[in-house]
Parts: sequence; C-alpha cells; structure tokens
Amino acid sequence: MAFFNFMITKAGTAVATIMVTASLSSVAVAFQSPHASFLTASSRANSPHAFTGTSASTSTTTSRTALKATVDTSTITNKDYQDICGVDFDNESLQKRLERTSYLYPRHVEVIEDLAPLADQMVDDILLETGDAAWQPQDYLPDLTGDDWLEGIKDLREQAAQVPDELLVVLIGDMVTEEALPTYQTLLNTFEGCDDPTGTTDSAWARWSRGWTSEENRHGDLLNKYLYLGGRCDMRSIECTIQHLITSGFNPGAEKDPYRGFVYTSFQERATKISHGNVGKIAKASGDKNLQRICAKIAGDEGRHEKAYQTFVTEILERDPNGLLAVFGDMMRGQIVMPAELMTDGKDPELYENFSEVAQRLNVYTAIDYAEIIQHLVKTWDLEHMEGLSSEGEKEREYLCKLPKRYKKLAERSMNKKKKCTDDEIPLKSFNWIYGREV
Repeated sequence: MAFFNFMITKAGTAVATIMVTASLSSVAVAFQSPHASFLTASSRANSPHAFTGTSASTSTTTSRTALKATVDTSTITNKDYQDICGVDFDNESLQKRLERTSYLYPRHVEVIEDLAPLADQMVDDILLETGDAAWQPQDYLPDLTGDDWLEGIKDLREQAAQVPDELLVVLIGDMVTEEALPTYQTLLNTFEGCDDPTGTTDSAWARWSRGWTSEENRHGDLLNKYLYLGGRCDMRSIECTIQHLITSGFNPGAEKDPYRGFVYTSFQERATKISHGNVGKIAKASGDKNLQRICAKIAGDEGRHEKAYQTFVTEILERDPNGLLAVFGDMMRGQIVMPAELMTDGKDPELYENFSEVAQRLNVYTAIDYAEIIQHLVKTWDLEHMEGLSSEGEKEREYLCKLPKRYKKLAERSMNKKKKCTDDEIPLKSFNWIYGREV
C-alpha cells in the first residue's frame, strides 16, 4: 500500500513524499515514477537512499521504505502543482478548506457565532489558569518523593478503610465516568459552530473546549490515584471498565446541534456536581476527610463549568427563545442520557444499572435530583416570565414550567416504593471492582 503526501516548501519547491509499506517477507521495494523526467539531478543522485532505507539528510529520520523526490520547478510550477493535486497545502489555504460552508442548523450556528465574545469571557472568568497556578491532583495526594511518604500512604489508607463498600462502588463509577473524558471532548467537537477543526484552532469556542477539557482531565486522574493508593479495589477490573466505556462511546442525542449540546451540558454538569458533593459528604461522615476534600474540589470545578454552560443558554434565549425552547422541550420529552450508560467491565452486562441502583440507595444521585435539576434550569432561565414567544414557543414554555412538579411527583412515588422494601428484600449485587464483594 502506498501513501502519498505532498507539501509546498517556503521556497516554492514542491516536495512529494511517497511512503511505501511492504510486508516483512518482502526483500525489496521497487518504485518507478511515470514522471521521472520531473526529478532533478540532485534527486536522482540521492535516489539510492530511498531503496536502502537511509535518509539523504542527517537531521531527518524517515521510514526505511520512504522515498523523497524534489520536483523540478522549471518543469512544474506551483500553479501546475495545484492544478494537478487540486489543493494548496499552505497553512492559510488549509485553514480555509477546513472551514464549514454549510450546516444542519444555520440559524443556531449564527447565534453561536454571535456568542463568541462571551465564550472568550468565560475562558478568562470561569476557567482557572493553566499549569502551576491551578490545582493539580498531586496537591491532594501523598508525595512519594518525600521523606514521610510512607506515613502519608498509611494515613490515606487508614482513612480510606473507613469508607463502606457501597460508597466505594459509587466512587469508582464516578471515577470511570470522569476517565471517559476523550469521549466528551469528541462530543463537544460535533457541535456545529463550536468545533476545533485543526486541534489548535484559535477561536473562542475552540479555546473554551480545550480549556474545559484540561480542567476536567484532573478529576479522573485524582480519583484514579486515590483509589489505587487506597488499596481496596481491583484496579485492573476498573481499567478494563474505562477502556470499554471509551471504546463503546456515548451518544446523548445532541445531533450536532449546539443548542442541544449546551442544554445537555447545563444539566449534566449540575448532576455531576451533586454526585461528587454527596459522595464527599458521606465520606466525611465515614471518617475519610481526604476523600471529602477531593470530592469537594472536583464538585467546585463542576459548579464553575455548570455556570458557564447555563450562561451560554441564557444568552441563546435572548437571541432565539423559540428555537431554544423547542430543543429543550424535545429533550425533556425523552430523557437525559447519563454519560456512563454503556459502562461494562466485560463481565457484568448490567454494571451501569447496578452501579446506579447503589447510588440511588445512598441518595448520592436519585430521581429526585433529576427532577430538581429540571426545576433549577427552568428557574435559572426564568421561563416563568418569558414573553413575546410564538404560539409553539409558548406551548413549550408552559410544558417545561409544569414539568418539574410532574417529575418530582413520579420520583417521590418511586422513592417511597423503594423505602417500603426492607434490606432483606433488596438483592445484593457483587462488583468485580471490589473483588466480587456484594453491596
């Protein structure tokens, strides 16, 4: 198989790199260019390097099967090259080619582009400084390079031993969810108008996406190291779960729509904040102040991010209230998908359901919380007092304003039924994360 990679040098010289991959059983790689007359004398003089696998340049290391040929610009000009290839690979042209020219949601993209200054402001006001100025996972863990490292480990383990298994299961599930961060950044990059097409795009939304990701990345790192040092978990089983979850992916039904994306993140950031905060409270009551500090710090990050996403939606409502309400109402008629719903350790096909059941039993995150988040969003976006809507927009507004009470009644009814069950009637589940122990 051959891979052709063309580029134009600053001097205007066209360079073609032909990489030929061969099986291990091949004894030689032969290449005959139909445009041999285009090669300069210098190129032909250096051609043996391509077949011996060495490079003509001592400063550049290439594949053993790489051939570099310089095109004679007296024969082929830059314009000829562009006509032949159909593209120009200088940075400016590449950036233009990567810009979207058509969208599924042109009106939504127009609004999102108008919010770019706000995204820039959020990068400055909401996100923390990067690097030494920001908190890092090591700030909350024993320093293994210090003279007192052993005492630090012993203290962490003594406190971690007080955490009940059922809380440990919820903490592991939360950590696995955080570790699937690559999936969530991928999701952000699907929102039209908010993407980062080059990976280093210097736009407000791209900077927000990368900054948000860099902050979230610390959460999984910190919880993972805490659990490892605590010594009570089967870390290999947990690592398998993380890999399975990232491989399986995640589809919250955003459909590339930035409106849907920001309604979802407004909801999910608050849900995550609630979950981490409640784990921390139970950990403190159990005697693990280290874990309480860790969860409080992570919950604080989620709270800042929640504020940013909810502010984005507030501004969208100012510009396109009917469009946003149509999306919000449609999402609420379904259900907000939890990011770890495809969780599996490769052995328990109902791992997410079992983990979720334990979380509800401990009141870490329940159906009541779900209803209260909807109520919070309705209040934050002041839907009760919104005026000047279309007839369809008004219908959605009324539906959304009544929804929290309906959800809460259903949630309370469900929670009351579970409370009537005795501990003996609740079937315990074993978790490979904690060596098969039942909770």
